[in-house]
This record gives sequence, structure tokens and C-alpha cells, in this order.
Amino acid sequence: MKKNCVYLLTNKNNTVIYIGVTSNLIKRIYQHKSKTFKGFTAKYNCDKLVYFEEFDSIDEAIIREKQLKSGNRRRKEDLINIENPLWKDLSEGWLFDFM
Repeated sequence: MKKNCVYLLTNKNNTVIYIGVTSNLIKRIYQHKSKTFKGFTAKYNCDKLVYFEEFDSIDEAIIREKQLKSGNRRRKEDLINIENPLWKDLSEGWLFDFM
């Protein structure tokens, strides 16, 4: 899935929401799950993909990321609930053996 994406991650209890942007969603989710980078998502165990949007350009994805980050938690929860009401890990079943 080498498309420009904005994505939302959470932890197993859905208490933290992280928003990111990438040009390779599968690779980036693998990095979050394997805690490749010791940052916010590793610290708060955010590795469950609950929402993403695809864009033709990285600039469009960055604009959307900024929109989402400027909103409050309730707006983020509403967005997730519309597309993924059970907050399932959308990356479940993805194969990460390419790394």
C-alpha cells in the first residue's frame, strides 16, 4: 500500500489516539508494531491502526493530518466510530515479512 496516507493509531485500551502521515502505510505500521523508533507511539504502546485515509499527494495528506490534529478528541472518536465502530485493528492480517 504505497499511497500517501494519514492514519490514526491507538493502544489496546483505546485511551490514546496518535495521528501520523506516511507514503507507505504497511511499512510505517510495521515500524510502529515493532517499536523501531522510540517515540510517542512506543512509549504509549500505540500500534493498533483504527483509521486511515488515502491521498494522491503527500501534501494533501499533510494538510489533512493538520486538520485532524487541530480537532478535539471527540471529533477523532466520531471519525473512527463512523468507519470502524468496534475499533478493530485494521492492519490485522497484514503480512509484515517483507522487512
